[in-house]
Amino acid sequence: MRLVSYNIQYGTGKDGRVDIDRIVGEVADAEIIAMQEVDRYWSRSGMTDQVEEITSRLPDHHWVYGPGVDLDASTRGGVGRLENRRRQFGNLLLSRSPILASKNHLLPKMYLQTQLSIQRTMLDGVIACPGGNVRIASIHLAHAAMPERLGQVERIRELQTEAGRDGGVLSNRHENWREGDGSPAWPRESILLGDFNMSPDEEAYAAMVGPNDPKYGRITEMDGYLDAWISAGGGEDAGHTKFEATGNRRIDFAFISPDLADRLRKVQVDADAQGSDHQPLWLEIDL
Repeated sequence: MRLVSYNIQYGTGKDGRVDIDRIVGEVADAEIIAMQEVDRYWSRSGMTDQVEEITSRLPDHHWVYGPGVDLDASTRGGVGRLENRRRQFGNLLLSRSPILASKNHLLPKMYLQTQLSIQRTMLDGVIACPGGNVRIASIHLAHAAMPERLGQVERIRELQTEAGRDGGVLSNRHENWREGDGSPAWPRESILLGDFNMSPDEEAYAAMVGPNDPKYGRITEMDGYLDAWISAGGGEDAGHTKFEATGNRRIDFAFISPDLADRLRKVQVDADAQGSDHQPLWLEIDL
């Protein structure tokens, strides 16, 4: 299966234009798509519902949306009729296979003195892949502060350790919840896709994949994660997803649970994409 992670910067490309058609065209071939920075009703993106705009262009994909920022954007028409709208900013997950259940986890947030701090989320979905259910998430971590990212990574690691213990979104049976019989257990097999806003040399990265021992290499726990780029043979100094005048950076990642390592086939960056200030990160894996 082909998976892609793309921080779309609310559809704003390298030319400064908001173009949802361009964004969708760059990822439409993927079976599973994880997007970050998807807007609903912000002036910077034309006061549009980008969730509706994107999903309507991908009619064969199931989807769920998980906002972190959620504010009132209601209006009243000429006769005073209320139009309830939410000004949102968050993550989108799309899949050609059914998304059986989802959770939108709020990640730890710090109240910084002067820097912008945004409520970040992990949109976690159980997807009915051909080989069985897999948990796949679209994630966007804090941009301003490493301690904030570290707390968020620690929570993500806790969620992997806890996977399945709470029975998913609905467990056991009751006559008034008959449709809930389709609620899946939360699987251990997990893939995290997104903009983690961290570099491979910082503490938050080591908290995700484990410390690097000079003799034995990367020490990853079985309830931890592997960096798919490295596992697929990518170089430590390559795989950049953010091109900047001050230097290119690798801040978008695909992390996989160790039990999926032997299914990984290929990881690559689309360096030619123009739809955002990030580059799409593609993953080929047998699921």
